[in-house]
Amino acid sequence: MSDTRFWLKPLPTGTDLPVLLPPAQALTRRGCAAPEADWRFRLDGRLSVFLLIAFALSWLIGEAAAAPARPGILVTLMKWAPLVFQGFLFNLLVSFLSMAIGTIAGVVMGLAQISLLLPVRTGSWLVTQFFRNAPWLVLLFYCMFLLPFEVRVGPWVVPLPDWVKATIGLALPVMANVSEIVRGGVQSIPVSQWESAEALAFTRLKTLWMIILPQCVKRMIPPWMNLYAILTMATPLISIVGVQESMTLTRAALSAEGRSELLVPMYVMLLAWFFIYCYPIARWTIRMERRFAVKI
Repeated sequence: MSDTRFWLKPLPTGTDLPVLLPPAQALTRRGCAAPEADWRFRLDGRLSVFLLIAFALSWLIGEAAAAPARPGILVTLMKWAPLVFQGFLFNLLVSFLSMAIGTIAGVVMGLAQISLLLPVRTGSWLVTQFFRNAPWLVLLFYCMFLLPFEVRVGPWVVPLPDWVKATIGLALPVMANVSEIVRGGVQSIPVSQWESAEALAFTRLKTLWMIILPQCVKRMIPPWMNLYAILTMATPLISIVGVQESMTLTRAALSAEGRSELLVPMYVMLLAWFFIYCYPIARWTIRMERRFAVKI
C-alpha cells in the first residue's frame, strides 16, 4: 500500500470509533519521519556547503590569476567589504520602506476587492491585476521618469531623490501582491463565520474587524514573509536606474581596482550577504506555514 493511505487511530475518550489521520501524522505516529522534511534537511546542508565551495573556488581562481606584485584577493575583498556592505544595508532600507508602503496600500486594496460596491471591487481588481502582472523593472523606469523631482506642499518644497522614486516603484508590485494575499486570506475563511456573525447582529465592518481578520493574520504571514524575501532579492534592480546601492558600489570597486580576477569573488561575496539575510527568512516562512497550517 502507498504512503498516502490514512491510518486508523482510536479516540482518546476510549470509544471504539476510529479517526482518520492525514498521511504525515500517520507516519509520525508510526515512528517514520516525513520524507519531505528529511529532503529539506539535506538540501539545507548542501546549500551552505555549495556557497562555501563557490566562495573558496572563486578565491583560489582569483589568487591564481592575480599578478605576483598585487595584493591578494582576500586582502582586496576585506578592503572593499565595508563600502559594499554599506550599499547592502541601503538595499535593506529600500526593502523595508517598499514593504511598509506596499503593505499599507495592499491591505486597503485587498479589502476593496471584497467590497459590496461593484465599482470599488472592479476598480481595485483592475489595479491589482495591472501592477501584479507588470514587470518590476518597467515600473521602476516609469517611476523614475514620470515622477517629478520635487513636490510642492503649500509653502514647502519636498524633494524626491532617485532612491525615493525607486522605493515607490518597488512598492507598487508589492501592493498588488499584498492585495491578493489579503483577498485570499479573507475568502479562505468559511462562509459560516459570516453567517454566524450576521445571526448575532454584527455589522459587516465589525464582522471583518473582530472575527474574520484575526483569523486571516496567521494565514497571511507566511506569504507576506515570502514576498518580503523576494523583494529584498529584487532590490539590486534599482542599480539599473542609477541608485547607489550594493551592486553599483561593487562595480565601482571593480573599476577602481581594474583587476578582472576580482569579478567573481566580489559578486560571490555580495551573493553571500543576500543569502545569509534571505535564507533564514525562507526557513522561518516554512516553519510558520507548518505552524499555522489549517487542520481539517
